[in-house]
Amino acid sequence: MATDEFAHRPTNQSPPLEGVSTVESDRALRDAVQAYAGDRAAGVLASLSDLGELAGSAEAREHGMAANANPPRLRPVDRFGNRVDEVDFHPSYHWLMDRSVRAGLHAAPWVSDEPLPHLRRAAGYVAWAHVEPGHGCPMTMTYAAVPALRADPALAATWTPRLTAGTYDPALGDPEVKGSALAGMGMTEKQGGSDVRSNVTRATPSGSTTCCAGTSGSPARR
Repeated sequence: MATDEFAHRPTNQSPPLEGVSTVESDRALRDAVQAYAGDRAAGVLASLSDLGELAGSAEAREHGMAANANPPRLRPVDRFGNRVDEVDFHPSYHWLMDRSVRAGLHAAPWVSDEPLPHLRRAAGYVAWAHVEPGHGCPMTMTYAAVPALRADPALAATWTPRLTAGTYDPALGDPEVKGSALAGMGMTEKQGGSDVRSNVTRATPSGSTTCCAGTSGSPARR
């Protein structure tokens, strides 16, 4: 008689880690905040309490697993045959992005009046990365874009309000009508994937401009 190879119930596995706070349970994180925030550490940690509890919840864990199990899908044309070249993301990816933006893990510190906003963001980023680290890439790129844009006041005036907005808008559309946006960086090439060391494009100064020669890059993230 055939036996069910999956009938055995393993008893040597840890139960799912849920119902914990990734802030309260992280001794190293709390010590780091204490070291850098001093007498304001308690306030910084308290402001991350809800985020830590959400990061350690079963709901967040399931969204993180679903986002990884369902990678982005390129959609070259719509159902009518029109060229759109859009990338569709799983709803769980958008759930993660929405919570990250609402927690201020993108570029919010650059316009925040709260005490130690950059330290708070860094600590929150570490606590939230337990859920799913991949979506942290657009968060860090958006964070890095704001000070870079300040080299051009006109660009900064246009984009900073959108990049620091506390709402997540996943729709593709004209930035002039969108209330929020995220930044990406064109740093990969078709032969390299995520290995930027294999890039062959070179930038050289030419008078008041810079000339780039090589293959065209593609954004690392939408």
